[in-house]
Amino acid sequence: MRPLPSSVMSSIPETVRILGSLLVILLLFALTAVLVQVDMSPEPFFSITMASVWFINSFCAVLQGSLFGQLGTMPSMYSTLFLSGQGLAGIFAALAMLMSMASGVDAQTSALGYFITPCVGILMSIVCYLSLPHLKFARYYLAKKPSKAQGQELETKAELLKSDEKNGIPNSPQKAALTLDLDPEKETEMEPEEPQKPGKPPVFIVFQKIWLTALCLALVFTVTLSVFPAITAMVTSSTSPGKWSHFFSPICCFLLFNVMDCLGRSLTSYFLWPHKDSRLLPLLVCLRAPFVPLFMLCHVPERSRLPILFPQDAYFITFMLLFAVSNGYLVSLTMCLAPRQVLPHEREVAGTLMTFFLALGLSCGASLSFLFKALL
Repeated sequence: MRPLPSSVMSSIPETVRILGSLLVILLLFALTAVLVQVDMSPEPFFSITMASVWFINSFCAVLQGSLFGQLGTMPSMYSTLFLSGQGLAGIFAALAMLMSMASGVDAQTSALGYFITPCVGILMSIVCYLSLPHLKFARYYLAKKPSKAQGQELETKAELLKSDEKNGIPNSPQKAALTLDLDPEKETEMEPEEPQKPGKPPVFIVFQKIWLTALCLALVFTVTLSVFPAITAMVTSSTSPGKWSHFFSPICCFLLFNVMDCLGRSLTSYFLWPHKDSRLLPLLVCLRAPFVPLFMLCHVPERSRLPILFPQDAYFITFMLLFAVSNGYLVSLTMCLAPRQVLPHEREVAGTLMTFFLALGLSCGASLSFLFKALL
C-alpha cells in the first residue's frame, strides 16, 4: 500500500499518525470480529472484509512509515528488534493455525479467534506506546530529532569531508572533528538554542541516496511473495497419508518459514554485512531468484506442465530454511542500511520510501504468483 506523501506526513503530528492508525486498525478488526457472529450471506461478508483489509493495509503503511522515522533517532539495534517483532507476528499466526487444526473447532469459532487475537495485540501496542514518553531512555532519543537547519549544517560538513578526501587529506584534524559531528551515535554538548520547526527534505533527494537499497528491498519481497504461500502451500508430503501429511504444510511451510524468517531478521543485531556502500547487496538479492524454480519443482501433485524433480520432504525443508533465513536477513539489512545512507533529518522520509518499496515488492510478488501457479 502506498504511503502518504511527505507533505501530508509532515503536516500531521507523529503521535497522531501512530495512535490514529492503531485505533483505526483496532476498530476495523473489531468490526470484522463482530461480523463473524452476524448471520449474513458470504458475498456481503467477503466484500466488507476485503474493504476492511484495504483500509487496514493503508493505515499500516502510515504506521510503518511513522515508526521507522521514529526509530531513525535511536540506535540501529532497535530497528532490528522492530523487524524481529514483525517476524514474531508471523509465528503467532502459524501457531494459531496449528492450534485451530489440532483442536478441531468449527470454522466460525476459528475465525472469531483469528480476529480477536490482533485486537488484543493492538490494545497492548497502544498501551506500550502511551507509556513510551514516560521512559527516560525514550525521551532522551526522541528529543534528539534534528531540525532542517541542523540537517543543512550536516550536509555542508559532509561536503567538506568529501573535499578533504579529494585533496588527499584523509586524516586531517578538520575531518576528525567533522566526523564526530556527523556520527549520529556520538553525543556533543551544544549551547541551548531556540527551538526550530523541523523541515522535510524533498523526497527525490532522499530517493537518490537510497534507491539501490530500496530496490533491493522490493526485489526481496517480489521473490518471496511470488512463491510463498501460493506455490509452497501446494507442496505436499511424499509419505503415506497420516498425521504428518495432515500437518506437513502448516509446520514445514508456514511455521518453519516464520521461525527462520524471524531468526534471519535477528541476525542483523550481531552484524551488518554487506555494508551500506557495498555492491554485494544486489548480488545477494538476485541469488534468491533460483528459489522460484526450486519450489516449483518440489512435490506439488496438481500440476500439468513441469516435472517433479525434488519429491522428498527433505528437499522442500532445506529450500524453505535457506529461503526464509535469507528473506528475514535481507529485509532487516536493507531497512537498517537505509537510515545510514541519509542525514538525520531525512530519516523519516527514508522510512516512508522504504515502506513504499516494501509494499511495491509485495504487490509485484503477489501478481507474479498467479503466473507461476499457472506454469505448474
